[in-house]
Amino acid sequence: MSVYVGIDVHRKRSQVAVVAEDGQVQVNKNVVNGSEPFLRLIGDLPSGTPVAFEAAFGWSWLAELLEDYGFDAHLVHPLRCKAIASARLKNDKVDAAILAQLLRADLLPEAWIAPAKVRQLRALVRHRISLVRLGTQLRNRIHAVAADHGYDRSASYRAGPGRGWLAELDLPATSREIVTDCLAVIDGLVPVIERLDGELHQHAKADPRVKVLRTLPGVGEFTALVMLAEIGDITRFGSARKLASWAGLTPTVRSSDLKIRHGHISKQGSAWLRWAMNQAAQTAKRSPDFAASYAALAKKRGKHIATIAIARKLLTRAWHLLDQMQPASPGASTPLRRP
Repeated sequence: MSVYVGIDVHRKRSQVAVVAEDGQVQVNKNVVNGSEPFLRLIGDLPSGTPVAFEAAFGWSWLAELLEDYGFDAHLVHPLRCKAIASARLKNDKVDAAILAQLLRADLLPEAWIAPAKVRQLRALVRHRISLVRLGTQLRNRIHAVAADHGYDRSASYRAGPGRGWLAELDLPATSREIVTDCLAVIDGLVPVIERLDGELHQHAKADPRVKVLRTLPGVGEFTALVMLAEIGDITRFGSARKLASWAGLTPTVRSSDLKIRHGHISKQGSAWLRWAMNQAAQTAKRSPDFAASYAALAKKRGKHIATIAIARKLLTRAWHLLDQMQPASPGASTPLRRP
């Protein structure tokens, strides 16, 4: 008899429910996170047993464990699962059992489990983005401290004249300490970011898709790597529209009877990809390919909406470029594409 496993994952402990083919709950236990406790509970189940778990904090170790021991891992989309299986009574036992029951009924809203190589690239590019953002926060802190005492300098404080100007400011002891500490952390981030840039450059050289994506206006080496890390397997998306929707760059739609209202972008999906496309759009909107359409839309709808539209157009072009790089299926005819 087939069984189905649902796991409600938490940081330290998780709830594991095993449901039989007839829907009866056989096991529903709370265990400490780790390979040994989990294998003691479900290790004797047949190879290929389907296991469902939500994309909660720190789920990667569980996916690797299940794949290594031959289970059929299913990553659940949290928001869609909540819409399907909202319940008046909510606790870990109920949640784990619901996951198993949805899996048994083939009603599970699944998310893609990226391969380990893609997850590692994601971690690397996100780490670099986080460190750069930290440096920006510290520079803004320095600007704020200087402004509190009536000083202002629009230029950078990274080196040279900016550092000399800061050193000459008449600041109280505490404010001077804050500025000195911020500069020390900024200086410490420089070699770390440079090392990461070297590692990412090696990734870029080894991936021919990076060179193809760099033909897009505003897309450099790092932006291309962010796109590849976040998108993963392009065949997941049957069209450019589906990719743009997954990235949260399409407007929300609310309709009732004959009334249809288009709202702001959904902001669902990868925030990192959405950020990268918006950054690329800041440059692309001035390129010959997009300048005219950006100017027309900015005049009609505003600069912000126009920039989002350019980001969506860039992602659409990226889908076509990546899709064309996929090997053709044997015997498949080449579909006609718009120029």
